[in-house]
This record gives sequence, C-alpha cells and structure tokens, in this order.
Amino acid sequence: MCRNIRTLHNFEPPATEEEIHDAALQYVRKISGSTNPSRANAEAFDRAVDEIAAATTKLLGSLVSSAPPKDREVEAAKRRARGAQRFAAA
Repeated sequence: MCRNIRTLHNFEPPATEEEIHDAALQYVRKISGSTNPSRANAEAFDRAVDEIAAATTKLLGSLVSSAPPKDREVEAAKRRARGAQRFAAA
C-alpha cells in the first residue's frame, strides 16, 4: 500500500472532499505508474480519480464504527513519531 494514502474512516471531523480526492489521485498514480499522464491518457486518468473518489465517499458514508472517532492531531503525531523512529534507524 502506498504510504501517502491515509486512513480516512472514523475521524472527527469527517474526511474532506479534498482528502478523498488526494487519496484517489495517489491510488491512481500508484496503479498506473504515472504521476503525470500523457495527453492521450489524461481523460482516462482524471475519470478514474473521479470514480474512485466517488466510490470512496460512498464507502465512508456507509461504514459504521463502535470505536470513538480518532483525533487528527493525535494520529499525525503518531505518524511523525513512527517516521522519526524509522529514519533514525537508517
């Protein structure tokens, strides 16, 4: 899984359209192997991003959780700590 795609479920406040779009874009980039598609592929690339973002929005709206919502700042701090530990070991 691409490290740049973050969990979007069960946060307060909920994931924004921008976060969902960014995750969809990163996914399409990863599976297509292209960060900037050629003009010939741009329409298919953009359509895929839009379709995945729509599916993600639908999925997030359908999921339920009995766990309390996560705090974005706490989760960001955890990511930073993991990154610091990972890169300190290198």
